[in-house]
Amino acid sequence: MNTIAIINIAKAELGLDDDTYRTLLVRVTGKTSLRQMSERQRIDVVEEMKRKGFRIRASRAAKPLPKAFQPHSRLIHALWKNCHSLGVIENPSREALRAFCKRFVAHGLDHVVVDPDLLDRAQATPIIEALKKMEARGKAAQSGAGQ
Repeated sequence: MNTIAIINIAKAELGLDDDTYRTLLVRVTGKTSLRQMSERQRIDVVEEMKRKGFRIRASRAAKPLPKAFQPHSRLIHALWKNCHSLGVIENPSREALRAFCKRFVAHGLDHVVVDPDLLDRAQATPIIEALKKMEARGKAAQSGAGQ
């Protein structure tokens, strides 16, 4: 939590002039500057501003969460995207990737949804190997067509 930014936003939203703002800081922490305060003191200032009516809202431009957290999951996504750019895969959608992964993890189980982001390393390994082979075929086809 970036308390300095939150305090500055709260100051503006509460419409505090500089004198009122400094008075609040001194009353809560005994200090007139955010830079002189510890993180705990800045949190106390935020709490006081909340008491006065400030509400912390989620950023409107919140960054989307990454699709994959594990390295093997990121590799699956990267290989899938690269295979599409090489023309080996026609449908680059997430649903198509899930269907592809399902063939390796839960083939024949219609009620199971397989998300590549939730696979463990052992489940991801055959998928990665298959995608690497597909990628190699795509690269070979491109180099053969370029000659």
